[in-house]
Amino acid sequence: MTTLASTPRTVAIIGVGMMGSAIAQRFLDCGHSVRLHTRSPDKLKPLVERGGVAAATAAEAARGCEFVITCLNSAEIVEQAVFGADGAAASMERSAVLIDMSSINPPATRRLAQMLEERCGAAWVDAPLSGGAPKALIGKLTVMAGGTAEAVAHAHELMRDLCANYTHMGPSGAGQTTKLVNQVLCALNNQAVAEAVRLAEAGGVDARKLPAALAGGRADSAALQEFGPQMAAREAPPTGAMRNMVKDMEGVQALAHASRLALPLSSTVADLLRTFVAAGLGDAQVAELMLQFDGFQRPAREQTRA
Repeated sequence: MTTLASTPRTVAIIGVGMMGSAIAQRFLDCGHSVRLHTRSPDKLKPLVERGGVAAATAAEAARGCEFVITCLNSAEIVEQAVFGADGAAASMERSAVLIDMSSINPPATRRLAQMLEERCGAAWVDAPLSGGAPKALIGKLTVMAGGTAEAVAHAHELMRDLCANYTHMGPSGAGQTTKLVNQVLCALNNQAVAEAVRLAEAGGVDARKLPAALAGGRADSAALQEFGPQMAAREAPPTGAMRNMVKDMEGVQALAHASRLALPLSSTVADLLRTFVAAGLGDAQVAELMLQFDGFQRPAREQTRA
């Protein structure tokens, strides 16, 4: 069993997709008591077998929990899970903290945080993440947190088992704003790696050698080291669906518009990513950015994934 950095806690996790499942597994491995609710109950079986407790509703999952984690796909789904019929807010205590690890827009976060305080007096911490499921499983996520200093510090008592880097960025919504900054850097870097790989190929260079050849120089990056080999080999392990990056980049554009900022590179990459979705490739993974050079057509054997 993993050595705990924190005292064993009782935590509810609402949303057990790829990320939510990895987060739940990590907390179970660390010895925490984990209650689970999702709209797809079949996803719970492996976690229940590891000691998690399935709950029929979000309210049931949250009842008596010190921490409630949401890991969902949109602000609308988060709002329904927390404030809808049998939502988490119906049973949360004033001393509880809701940690929203979803990636949603900052204005929605501020509104939902205020609603939670008005409904039950509980605190809301927006805590979007970077690192994906692999880093969650080993407790090495990067998390940018927004909320009051007290609530963010309280949440850290649990999150230290999940994060290697946990930073309080400011008041409610600041974590989500920082995640948008993160996504700008990720999206632009990923596109740069794809273009570099294709340019190397066009010039007769073995693109598989690029990460080692450029390691330590100014062109080096985590994106090059992780995705360069995948792109060169045309392999695409699960890293996060393209449609989710589109959602985040649209959040970037909304914030830029509201702030009267011109972000030309971000706009260009956002338009490219929308092209994937329009081509029926919303489920595409990062390494599949190479499909832009292939007419947005997967090899015939992979068409069933779309």
